[in-house]
Amino acid sequence: MAKSHQQQVDDNFAAFQKLLPELLLTHAGKFAVMHDGAVVEFFDSLGDAARFGHLKYGDVDFSVQQVTSQSVDLGFYSYALHQLSN
Repeated sequence: MAKSHQQQVDDNFAAFQKLLPELLLTHAGKFAVMHDGAVVEFFDSLGDAARFGHLKYGDVDFSVQQVTSQSVDLGFYSYALHQLSN
């Protein structure tokens, strides 16, 4: 059974939080494309990460997290990108 978008995001975020201390040492400032609880690829921009995720996984099977020690809400920007692609 396929995961809902919210379940995919929640699982990815939990996995990202566990990986964050290591990722801060190696990929600080990058944008991580997450799928099924794993980092798939890193990008320099949110736009590039979102385009990659959309092309590889469709609209709901991935999420993007910025590798930073601060909490960053990418929701609005991701929504705007989705609307621009339609």
